[in-house]
Amino acid sequence: MNVKTLEEIELLRESSLLVGKTLAEVAKIMKPGVTTGEIDKLAETFILDHGAKPGFKGYGGFPATLCISIGDEVVHGIPGKRELRDGDLVSVDCGTYKNKYYGDYAYSFAIGECDESVISLQRETKASLYLGAEQAIVGNRIGDIGAAIQNHVESFGYSVVRDLVGHGIGRNLHEKPEVYNYGRKGTGKKLPENLVICIEPMINAGVKEVVLERDGWTIKTRDGKPSAHFEHTVVVKKGKPEFLSTYEYIEEVLKHNINIR
Repeated sequence: MNVKTLEEIELLRESSLLVGKTLAEVAKIMKPGVTTGEIDKLAETFILDHGAKPGFKGYGGFPATLCISIGDEVVHGIPGKRELRDGDLVSVDCGTYKNKYYGDYAYSFAIGECDESVISLQRETKASLYLGAEQAIVGNRIGDIGAAIQNHVESFGYSVVRDLVGHGIGRNLHEKPEVYNYGRKGTGKKLPENLVICIEPMINAGVKEVVLERDGWTIKTRDGKPSAHFEHTVVVKKGKPEFLSTYEYIEEVLKHNINIR
């Protein structure tokens, strides 16, 4: 596992905080009628204006700055002409690249008047992220993170996507180890101090199985039920993890934007 120096962690923090600020800019315009392409263009301009590059654009051939996934889309939705609609649950995943280090995290937004079932999925997926992150401490194992996430969401009748995982991050967007959102306590590799990982539960309201769309990127739930996705970047430390990412900028915007929560 690629443990980071303190200097590297600070560079990762800078890239990561730019992700949070970009997602906050995105949040300002998210409302019914706005297209996913408009959201993507705003994010790309903001990232470039802050001396960084979009971390996802061109990665593996991905054509956009953001992954915007709506409703039954789990992840990797491609922005375009689609308009946001009242009642949508929208995952926005953003990456940045600055000073040779990546930032990467995601937030799921509820647009307009959403069913309580959608709000519950959003709320408990986010809660599971923090429960998983609490386990990212020296002496614990990868399985402790996944078990905390899985136990929480399954208690609500939700399911954990098995085909997609979290990951390490650094000079590469995806590094070892893979961080599963399911598992058993006390299993998997031990977590060393100053390992930097992205924990990102992808939680479905229905079955755990997913399918890949014809565009070669968008992953959807097999049964057409909604999915939620939240992601943080954390450093493994003694006692409690250190968050390099924050939702503070996003949630400050949400206080004033009546169109989303």
